[in-house]
Amino acid sequence: MSVIVVQGYYPLKGEIEIQGSKNAALPMMAAALLHKGATVLDHVPMIQDVFCMMGILESMGCVCCLKDHRLTIDASQVSKAQIPKDRGKAMRSSIVVLGALLGRCGEGKAYYPGGCSIGSRPIDLHLGALRKMGAEIREEGEVISAGAPRLSGADIRLSYPSVGATENVILAAVKAKGDTVLRGAAREPEIDILCRMLVSMGARIQGIGTSSLWIRGVEELRDITYEVPGDRIVTGTYLSAVMAAGGEAVLRRGSPRCLGRVLDTMRTMGARIRLWEDEVGIAMDRRPKAVSVTTGPYPGFPTDLQSMAMAVMAVGEGEGYLKETVFEGRFATAKQLHKMGAEIIIEGSEARIVGKGSLKGAKVRACDLRSGAALAVAGLRAEGKTMITDCCHIFRGYEDICGDLRNLGGRIRRES
Repeated sequence: MSVIVVQGYYPLKGEIEIQGSKNAALPMMAAALLHKGATVLDHVPMIQDVFCMMGILESMGCVCCLKDHRLTIDASQVSKAQIPKDRGKAMRSSIVVLGALLGRCGEGKAYYPGGCSIGSRPIDLHLGALRKMGAEIREEGEVISAGAPRLSGADIRLSYPSVGATENVILAAVKAKGDTVLRGAAREPEIDILCRMLVSMGARIQGIGTSSLWIRGVEELRDITYEVPGDRIVTGTYLSAVMAAGGEAVLRRGSPRCLGRVLDTMRTMGARIRLWEDEVGIAMDRRPKAVSVTTGPYPGFPTDLQSMAMAVMAVGEGEGYLKETVFEGRFATAKQLHKMGAEIIIEGSEARIVGKGSLKGAKVRACDLRSGAALAVAGLRAEGKTMITDCCHIFRGYEDICGDLRNLGGRIRRES
Protein backbone atom coordinates (compact mmCIF):
# COMPACT_ATOMS: atom_id res chain seq x y z
CA MET A 1 0.00 0.00 0.00
CA SER A 2 1.29 3.47 -0.84
CA VAL A 3 0.84 6.78 0.95
CA ILE A 4 1.34 10.39 -0.03
CA VAL A 5 3.46 12.56 2.27
CA VAL A 6 3.18 16.36 2.11
CA GLN A 7 5.51 18.82 3.82
CA GLY A 8 3.73 22.14 4.24
CA TYR A 9 4.70 25.80 4.03
CA TYR A 10 6.49 25.83 0.69
CA PRO A 11 4.95 28.31 -1.80
CA LEU A 12 4.31 27.12 -5.34
CA LYS A 13 5.77 28.64 -8.47
CA GLY A 14 6.19 27.50 -12.06
CA GLU A 15 4.42 26.19 -15.11
CA ILE A 16 2.91 22.75 -15.79
CA GLU A 17 0.68 21.09 -18.38
CA ILE A 18 -2.71 19.72 -17.39
CA GLN A 19 -3.49 16.08 -18.19
CA GLY A 20 -6.34 14.97 -20.43
CA SER A 21 -9.83 15.00 -18.95
CA LYS A 22 -10.94 11.83 -17.17
CA ASN A 23 -14.62 12.74 -17.40
CA ALA A 24 -14.31 13.34 -21.15
CA ALA A 25 -12.07 10.39 -22.03
CA LEU A 26 -14.25 7.65 -20.49
CA PRO A 27 -17.46 8.32 -22.48
CA MET A 28 -15.33 8.96 -25.59
CA MET A 29 -13.86 5.48 -25.13
CA ALA A 30 -17.38 4.04 -24.77
CA ALA A 31 -18.36 5.83 -28.00
CA ALA A 32 -15.66 3.88 -29.87
CA LEU A 33 -17.83 0.77 -29.40
CA LEU A 34 -20.39 2.19 -31.83
CA HIS A 35 -17.95 2.10 -34.75
CA LYS A 36 -16.87 -1.11 -36.50
CA GLY A 37 -13.41 0.26 -37.04
CA ALA A 38 -10.61 2.26 -35.40
CA THR A 39 -10.89 5.28 -33.13
CA VAL A 40 -7.76 7.17 -32.04
CA LEU A 41 -7.80 9.46 -29.02
CA ASP A 42 -4.89 11.80 -28.24
CA HIS A 43 -3.96 13.38 -24.87
CA VAL A 44 -5.53 10.50 -22.94
CA PRO A 45 -4.67 10.55 -19.21
CA MET A 46 -2.69 7.57 -17.90
CA ILE A 47 -4.94 6.94 -14.91
CA GLN A 48 -6.57 3.93 -13.30
CA ASP A 49 -10.08 4.68 -14.59
CA VAL A 50 -8.80 4.76 -18.18
CA PHE A 51 -7.03 1.43 -17.67
CA CYS A 52 -10.26 0.03 -16.19
CA MET A 53 -12.29 1.18 -19.22
CA MET A 54 -9.68 -0.34 -21.52
CA GLY A 55 -10.17 -3.63 -19.70
CA ILE A 56 -13.94 -3.40 -20.22
CA LEU A 57 -13.54 -2.76 -23.95
CA GLU A 58 -10.94 -5.52 -24.35
CA SER A 59 -13.22 -8.02 -22.59
CA MET A 60 -15.75 -7.38 -25.38
CA GLY A 61 -13.30 -8.02 -28.19
CA CYS A 62 -11.83 -4.57 -28.76
CA VAL A 63 -8.10 -4.20 -29.30
CA CYS A 64 -6.72 -1.28 -27.29
CA CYS A 65 -3.22 0.22 -27.41
CA LEU A 66 -2.23 3.15 -25.18
CA LYS A 67 1.21 4.65 -25.79
CA ASP A 68 2.48 8.15 -25.07
CA HIS A 69 -1.06 9.33 -24.26
CA ARG A 70 -2.39 8.14 -27.63
CA LEU A 71 -5.09 5.48 -27.36
CA THR A 72 -6.11 3.40 -30.37
CA ILE A 73 -9.32 1.38 -30.07
CA ASP A 74 -10.13 -1.16 -32.78
CA ALA A 75 -13.75 -2.19 -32.24
CA SER A 76 -14.17 -4.09 -35.50
CA GLN A 77 -14.47 -7.47 -33.78
CA VAL A 78 -16.77 -6.91 -30.80
CA SER A 79 -17.96 -10.36 -29.74
CA LYS A 80 -19.38 -9.93 -26.25
CA ALA A 81 -21.99 -7.53 -24.89
CA GLN A 82 -21.32 -7.86 -21.18
CA ILE A 83 -19.39 -5.61 -18.81
CA PRO A 84 -17.20 -7.68 -16.44
CA LYS A 85 -18.45 -7.47 -12.87
CA ASP A 86 -15.13 -6.53 -11.26
CA ARG A 87 -14.43 -3.67 -13.66
CA GLY A 88 -18.03 -2.53 -13.89
CA LYS A 89 -18.26 -2.12 -10.13
CA ALA A 90 -14.88 -0.40 -9.94
CA MET A 91 -16.14 2.89 -11.41
CA ARG A 92 -19.50 4.52 -12.04
CA SER A 93 -18.62 5.54 -15.62
CA SER A 94 -18.96 1.90 -16.66
CA ILE A 95 -22.74 2.34 -16.88
CA VAL A 96 -22.45 4.57 -20.00
CA VAL A 97 -21.17 1.54 -21.89
CA LEU A 98 -24.71 0.10 -21.71
CA GLY A 99 -26.12 2.65 -24.17
CA ALA A 100 -23.23 2.03 -26.57
CA LEU A 101 -23.74 -1.75 -26.35
CA LEU A 102 -27.43 -1.40 -27.18
CA GLY A 103 -26.51 0.78 -30.16
CA ARG A 104 -23.85 -1.63 -31.40
CA CYS A 105 -25.11 -5.08 -30.42
CA GLY A 106 -28.80 -4.66 -29.65
CA GLU A 107 -28.18 -6.02 -26.17
CA GLY A 108 -26.02 -5.47 -23.12
CA LYS A 109 -25.45 -6.65 -19.59
CA ALA A 110 -24.05 -4.42 -16.84
CA TYR A 111 -23.78 -4.22 -13.08
CA TYR A 112 -24.83 -1.41 -10.82
CA PRO A 113 -21.76 0.83 -11.03
CA GLY A 114 -19.25 1.42 -8.26
CA GLY A 115 -16.62 4.12 -7.80
CA CYS A 116 -16.23 6.63 -4.98
CA SER A 117 -18.60 6.56 -1.99
CA ILE A 118 -19.92 10.11 -2.32
CA GLY A 119 -23.67 9.55 -2.51
CA SER A 120 -26.50 7.32 -3.67
CA ARG A 121 -26.22 8.03 -7.43
CA PRO A 122 -29.33 6.18 -8.64
CA ILE A 123 -29.42 5.19 -12.32
CA ASP A 124 -33.19 5.26 -12.72
CA LEU A 125 -32.90 8.11 -15.22
CA HIS A 126 -30.55 6.02 -17.39
CA LEU A 127 -32.83 2.99 -17.45
CA GLY A 128 -36.04 4.96 -17.89
CA ALA A 129 -34.64 6.77 -20.94
CA LEU A 130 -33.42 3.53 -22.55
CA ARG A 131 -36.84 1.95 -21.97
CA LYS A 132 -38.44 4.88 -23.83
CA MET A 133 -36.22 4.02 -26.78
CA GLY A 134 -37.56 0.48 -26.84
CA ALA A 135 -35.08 -1.39 -24.67
CA GLU A 136 -36.43 -4.22 -22.56
CA ILE A 137 -34.58 -4.02 -19.25
CA ARG A 138 -34.50 -6.59 -16.47
CA GLU A 139 -33.00 -5.91 -13.06
CA GLU A 140 -32.02 -8.94 -11.03
CA GLY A 141 -30.12 -8.04 -7.90
CA GLU A 142 -27.16 -5.97 -9.05
CA VAL A 143 -27.33 -7.24 -12.65
CA ILE A 144 -28.93 -5.13 -15.41
CA SER A 145 -29.82 -6.91 -18.66
CA ALA A 146 -31.03 -4.87 -21.62
CA GLY A 147 -32.08 -5.84 -25.12
CA ALA A 148 -33.62 -4.36 -28.27
CA PRO A 149 -33.24 -5.55 -31.90
CA ARG A 150 -32.78 -1.88 -32.76
CA LEU A 151 -33.52 1.12 -30.60
CA SER A 152 -36.01 3.70 -31.83
CA GLY A 153 -35.82 7.45 -31.47
CA ALA A 154 -37.95 8.93 -28.72
CA ASP A 155 -38.86 12.20 -27.03
CA ILE A 156 -37.10 12.07 -23.67
CA ARG A 157 -37.12 14.59 -20.85
CA LEU A 158 -34.74 14.15 -17.92
CA SER A 159 -36.10 15.32 -14.57
CA TYR A 160 -32.52 16.15 -13.50
CA PRO A 161 -29.57 17.05 -15.75
CA SER A 162 -27.66 13.85 -15.02
CA VAL A 163 -24.34 13.69 -16.86
CA GLY A 164 -24.31 9.89 -17.04
CA ALA A 165 -27.92 9.61 -18.20
CA THR A 166 -27.31 12.27 -20.87
CA GLU A 167 -24.26 10.36 -22.13
CA ASN A 168 -26.17 7.07 -22.19
CA VAL A 169 -29.02 8.56 -24.23
CA ILE A 170 -26.59 10.15 -26.70
CA LEU A 171 -24.67 6.90 -27.21
CA ALA A 172 -27.87 4.89 -27.58
CA ALA A 173 -29.45 7.38 -30.00
CA VAL A 174 -26.57 7.75 -32.47
CA LYS A 175 -27.45 4.53 -34.31
CA ALA A 176 -31.12 4.26 -33.29
CA LYS A 177 -33.88 4.33 -35.90
CA GLY A 178 -35.31 7.80 -36.35
CA ASP A 179 -34.99 10.96 -34.27
CA THR A 180 -34.33 11.30 -30.56
CA VAL A 181 -35.06 14.58 -28.80
CA LEU A 182 -33.47 14.88 -25.38
CA ARG A 183 -34.68 17.70 -23.15
CA GLY A 184 -33.22 18.61 -19.79
CA ALA A 185 -29.82 17.31 -20.86
CA ALA A 186 -26.69 18.01 -18.83
CA ARG A 187 -24.57 20.85 -20.20
CA GLU A 188 -21.18 19.89 -18.79
CA PRO A 189 -18.26 20.51 -21.17
CA GLU A 190 -17.64 16.76 -21.33
CA ILE A 191 -21.08 16.34 -22.97
CA ASP A 192 -20.10 18.94 -25.53
CA ILE A 193 -16.84 17.17 -26.42
CA LEU A 194 -18.57 13.77 -26.66
CA CYS A 195 -21.13 15.19 -29.11
CA ARG A 196 -18.48 16.91 -31.22
CA MET A 197 -16.43 13.73 -31.36
CA LEU A 198 -19.47 11.73 -32.50
CA VAL A 199 -20.30 14.34 -35.15
CA SER A 200 -16.77 14.01 -36.52
CA MET A 201 -17.44 10.24 -36.72
CA GLY A 202 -20.55 10.87 -38.80
CA ALA A 203 -23.29 11.21 -36.17
CA ARG A 204 -26.03 13.80 -36.65
CA ILE A 205 -26.47 15.89 -33.50
CA GLN A 206 -27.87 19.39 -33.11
CA GLY A 207 -28.21 21.65 -30.08
CA ILE A 208 -24.69 20.91 -28.81
CA GLY A 209 -23.95 22.99 -25.72
CA THR A 210 -27.62 23.43 -24.82
CA SER A 211 -30.04 21.47 -22.65
CA SER A 212 -32.00 20.25 -25.70
CA LEU A 213 -30.33 17.81 -28.08
CA TRP A 214 -31.67 16.45 -31.36
CA ILE A 215 -30.08 13.24 -32.62
CA ARG A 216 -30.93 11.49 -35.90
CA GLY A 217 -29.76 7.90 -36.05
CA VAL A 218 -27.24 6.85 -38.70
CA GLU A 219 -26.28 3.42 -40.04
CA GLU A 220 -22.49 3.65 -39.85
CA LEU A 221 -19.70 5.75 -38.37
CA ARG A 222 -16.14 6.32 -39.58
CA ASP A 223 -12.55 6.23 -38.34
CA ILE A 224 -11.31 9.39 -36.63
CA THR A 225 -8.46 10.84 -34.59
CA TYR A 226 -9.66 13.16 -31.83
CA GLU A 227 -8.01 15.01 -28.92
CA VAL A 228 -9.17 14.82 -25.32
CA PRO A 229 -9.27 18.32 -23.76
CA GLY A 230 -7.47 19.30 -20.58
CA ASP A 231 -9.08 18.23 -17.32
CA ARG A 232 -10.94 21.19 -15.81
CA ILE A 233 -11.16 19.49 -12.38
CA VAL A 234 -7.40 18.87 -12.28
CA THR A 235 -6.94 22.51 -13.27
CA GLY A 236 -9.22 23.58 -10.42
CA THR A 237 -7.29 21.34 -8.02
CA TYR A 238 -3.92 22.90 -8.86
CA LEU A 239 -5.36 26.42 -8.78
CA SER A 240 -6.64 25.56 -5.29
CA ALA A 241 -3.18 24.31 -4.35
CA VAL A 242 -1.65 27.68 -5.24
CA MET A 243 -4.38 29.46 -3.28
CA ALA A 244 -3.62 27.38 -0.19
CA ALA A 245 0.17 27.41 -0.39
CA GLY A 246 0.62 30.85 -1.91
CA GLY A 247 2.77 31.68 -4.94
CA GLU A 248 2.04 31.82 -8.64
CA ALA A 249 1.70 29.36 -11.51
CA VAL A 250 0.68 28.98 -15.14
CA LEU A 251 -1.35 25.93 -16.12
CA ARG A 252 -1.19 24.99 -19.81
CA ARG A 253 -4.18 23.20 -21.38
CA GLY A 254 -6.15 24.45 -18.40
CA SER A 255 -9.55 24.72 -20.18
CA PRO A 256 -10.26 28.23 -18.84
CA ARG A 257 -13.50 28.56 -20.84
CA CYS A 258 -14.99 25.73 -18.77
CA LEU A 259 -14.15 27.27 -15.38
CA GLY A 260 -16.18 30.48 -15.32
CA ARG A 261 -17.90 30.04 -11.94
CA VAL A 262 -14.77 28.55 -10.37
CA LEU A 263 -12.51 31.39 -11.48
CA ASP A 264 -15.03 34.00 -10.35
CA THR A 265 -15.10 32.37 -6.90
CA MET A 266 -11.31 32.28 -6.71
CA ARG A 267 -11.08 35.97 -7.63
CA THR A 268 -13.53 36.77 -4.83
CA MET A 269 -11.27 34.82 -2.46
CA GLY A 270 -8.32 37.02 -3.39
CA ALA A 271 -6.60 35.22 -6.27
CA ARG A 272 -5.26 37.18 -9.23
CA ILE A 273 -6.27 35.27 -12.36
CA ARG A 274 -4.96 35.73 -15.89
CA LEU A 275 -6.43 33.93 -18.90
CA TRP A 276 -5.04 33.04 -22.31
CA GLU A 277 -6.66 30.94 -25.03
CA ASP A 278 -5.91 27.62 -23.32
CA GLU A 279 -3.86 28.64 -20.27
CA VAL A 280 -4.67 29.89 -16.79
CA GLY A 281 -2.35 31.96 -14.62
CA ILE A 282 -2.84 32.46 -10.89
CA ALA A 283 -1.03 34.49 -8.22
CA MET A 284 -1.80 34.39 -4.50
CA ASP A 285 0.09 36.52 -1.98
CA ARG A 286 -2.37 36.56 0.92
CA ARG A 287 -4.63 34.23 2.87
CA PRO A 288 -7.79 33.27 0.96
CA LYS A 289 -10.99 35.03 1.97
CA ALA A 290 -13.93 32.87 3.00
CA VAL A 291 -16.95 32.87 0.66
CA SER A 292 -20.27 31.12 0.20
CA VAL A 293 -20.33 28.36 -2.42
CA THR A 294 -23.25 26.24 -3.63
CA THR A 295 -22.52 23.31 -5.93
CA GLY A 296 -24.72 22.53 -8.89
CA PRO A 297 -24.86 21.23 -12.45
CA TYR A 298 -22.83 23.11 -15.05
CA PRO A 299 -22.45 26.07 -15.38
CA GLY A 300 -22.68 26.06 -11.58
CA PHE A 301 -19.80 25.39 -9.20
CA PRO A 302 -18.76 21.75 -9.79
CA THR A 303 -19.29 19.26 -6.98
CA ASP A 304 -15.93 17.71 -7.92
CA LEU A 305 -14.21 20.88 -6.64
CA GLN A 306 -16.25 21.27 -3.46
CA SER A 307 -13.68 19.42 -1.34
CA MET A 308 -10.93 21.67 -2.69
CA ALA A 309 -12.95 24.78 -1.81
CA MET A 310 -13.40 23.42 1.73
CA ALA A 311 -9.66 22.85 2.12
CA VAL A 312 -8.80 26.35 0.85
CA MET A 313 -11.31 28.04 3.16
CA ALA A 314 -10.03 25.98 6.10
CA VAL A 315 -6.60 27.62 5.70
CA GLY A 316 -8.05 31.03 4.87
CA GLU A 317 -9.57 33.82 6.91
CA GLY A 318 -13.15 34.51 7.91
CA GLU A 319 -16.21 32.30 7.97
CA GLY A 320 -17.33 30.55 4.79
CA TYR A 321 -20.22 28.33 3.78
CA LEU A 322 -20.59 25.38 1.44
CA LYS A 323 -23.88 23.93 0.28
CA GLU A 324 -23.77 20.57 -1.51
CA THR A 325 -26.71 19.92 -3.85
CA VAL A 326 -25.36 17.05 -5.97
CA PHE A 327 -23.75 14.28 -3.85
CA GLU A 328 -24.53 14.07 -0.14
CA GLY A 329 -21.38 12.09 0.66
CA ARG A 330 -18.95 14.85 -0.33
CA PHE A 331 -18.64 16.16 3.23
CA ALA A 332 -16.66 13.10 4.33
CA THR A 333 -13.58 15.23 3.66
CA ALA A 334 -14.46 17.40 6.66
CA LYS A 335 -13.78 14.58 9.14
CA GLN A 336 -10.25 14.23 7.79
CA LEU A 337 -9.62 17.98 7.84
CA HIS A 338 -10.73 17.97 11.50
CA LYS A 339 -7.68 15.80 12.24
CA MET A 340 -5.53 18.60 10.86
CA GLY A 341 -7.18 21.17 13.12
CA ALA A 342 -9.79 22.56 10.75
CA GLU A 343 -12.95 24.06 12.20
CA ILE A 344 -15.83 22.79 10.08
CA ILE A 345 -19.41 22.32 11.25
CA ILE A 346 -21.73 20.13 9.14
CA GLU A 347 -25.49 20.59 9.29
CA GLY A 348 -27.32 18.50 6.72
CA SER A 349 -26.26 19.59 3.25
CA GLU A 350 -24.40 22.67 4.47
CA ALA A 351 -20.95 23.19 5.97
CA ARG A 352 -19.66 26.20 7.90
CA ILE A 353 -15.89 26.66 7.74
CA VAL A 354 -13.93 28.98 10.03
CA GLY A 355 -10.55 29.81 8.51
CA LYS A 356 -7.55 28.98 10.67
CA GLY A 357 -4.78 30.45 8.53
CA SER A 358 -2.96 27.14 8.59
CA LEU A 359 -3.45 23.55 9.73
CA LYS A 360 -1.27 20.93 11.39
CA GLY A 361 0.12 17.89 9.64
CA ALA A 362 -1.61 14.62 10.54
CA LYS A 363 -2.33 11.13 9.29
CA VAL A 364 -5.50 11.32 7.19
CA ARG A 365 -7.39 9.07 4.80
CA ALA A 366 -8.55 9.75 1.24
CA CYS A 367 -12.26 8.91 1.39
CA ASP A 368 -12.68 9.31 -2.36
CA LEU A 369 -10.89 10.64 -5.42
CA ARG A 370 -11.51 14.36 -4.84
CA SER A 371 -11.25 14.08 -1.05
CA GLY A 372 -7.71 12.75 -1.42
CA ALA A 373 -6.70 15.61 -3.70
CA ALA A 374 -8.22 18.13 -1.27
CA LEU A 375 -6.18 16.68 1.60
CA ALA A 376 -3.03 17.16 -0.49
CA VAL A 377 -4.07 20.79 -1.03
CA ALA A 378 -4.60 21.25 2.73
CA GLY A 379 -1.25 19.60 3.48
CA LEU A 380 0.53 22.29 1.47
CA ARG A 381 -0.58 24.81 4.13
CA ALA A 382 -0.06 22.62 7.21
CA GLU A 383 2.75 22.75 9.74
CA GLY A 384 4.85 19.59 9.58
CA LYS A 385 4.04 16.48 7.58
CA THR A 386 0.68 15.26 6.36
CA MET A 387 0.38 11.56 5.50
CA ILE A 388 -2.50 10.56 3.21
CA THR A 389 -3.48 6.89 3.24
CA ASP A 390 -5.83 5.05 0.85
CA CYS A 391 -4.39 7.27 -1.86
CA CYS A 392 -5.30 4.67 -4.50
CA HIS A 393 -8.49 6.72 -4.87
CA ILE A 394 -6.43 9.71 -6.01
CA PHE A 395 -4.73 7.76 -8.79
CA ARG A 396 -8.11 7.00 -10.34
CA GLY A 397 -8.22 10.57 -11.61
CA TYR A 398 -4.79 12.19 -11.23
CA GLU A 399 -2.00 10.97 -13.45
CA ASP A 400 0.82 12.29 -11.26
CA ILE A 401 -0.40 14.72 -8.61
CA CYS A 402 2.87 14.41 -6.68
CA GLY A 403 5.04 15.08 -9.73
CA ASP A 404 2.89 18.01 -10.86
CA LEU A 405 2.99 19.73 -7.47
CA ARG A 406 6.72 19.01 -7.10
CA ASN A 407 7.29 20.72 -10.46
CA LEU A 408 5.68 23.78 -8.89
CA GLY A 409 7.97 23.58 -5.86
CA GLY A 410 5.72 21.61 -3.50
CA ARG A 411 7.26 19.11 -1.08
CA ILE A 412 5.12 16.06 -1.81
CA ARG A 413 6.02 12.46 -2.55
CA ARG A 414 4.53 9.02 -2.85
CA GLU A 415 5.93 6.31 -0.57
CA SER A 416 5.34 2.59 -0.29
